[in-house]
Amino acid sequence: MAALTRSALGIDIGGTGIKGAIVDLTAGELITERHRVPTPQPSTPDNVAKVIDELAAEHSWRGPIGAAFPAIVKNGIALSAANVDKSWIGTDVDALFTEVTGCSVTVMNDADAAGVAEVGFGVAKDVAGVVLLLTLGTGIGSALFVDGTLVPNTELGHLELHGHDAETKAAASAREREGLTWEEWAARVRRYLEHLEKLFTPDLIVLGGGVSKSPKKWLPHIQIRTPLQIAELRNNAGIVGAAVMASAAENGA
Repeated sequence: MAALTRSALGIDIGGTGIKGAIVDLTAGELITERHRVPTPQPSTPDNVAKVIDELAAEHSWRGPIGAAFPAIVKNGIALSAANVDKSWIGTDVDALFTEVTGCSVTVMNDADAAGVAEVGFGVAKDVAGVVLLLTLGTGIGSALFVDGTLVPNTELGHLELHGHDAETKAAASAREREGLTWEEWAARVRRYLEHLEKLFTPDLIVLGGGVSKSPKKWLPHIQIRTPLQIAELRNNAGIVGAAVMASAAENGA
């Protein structure tokens, strides 16, 4: 097997912005300035593909590209669409981006990409056993790992909890929408995490998303059996994780 490439272009596609940078795959760090483009509206496959091509051109990049995408992605095909146009469902995203850019593109779920970054370079590096990363934002994204191996597309934000889709009550957006105090919201997150503990008995839970910028406001109110860590790579996690998976796919790893 050939040695893994030492850099790749990572792109993180969101509902409001698309960010890209070249990643040093040895250090897990961005080696170019992160470039952000507003997500086109409507965010159809053709419109987003043009932005992906622009980002590749902006970085003068011709090597492997990884893209973190807000959807269930199986064999390169989007099976859902969160915060992007519903016309993505059923689209072969890998093939579309590869055709437009002329580069080898690997697409994965955005929470999975963030998890890959944290397991490779962040707080979950070298942690054995079951690791669960959760992104608390508009919804709840999840990434599950067993001894460093990703179990893709878990979508644990959609577990039913007390008769509700968990993310409708425990996502960061629920606190803002319902005017909850940090302590009130943290109590909901704690109940959700306790539910996950019963299902997976994790060795570590990593918490990311926008609220990870201010953990002192809410983390002290959450006490559970499983060790908790705040995600380390923050806004760069999707870019780094996508780049790692692109390199692995390019080299047959």
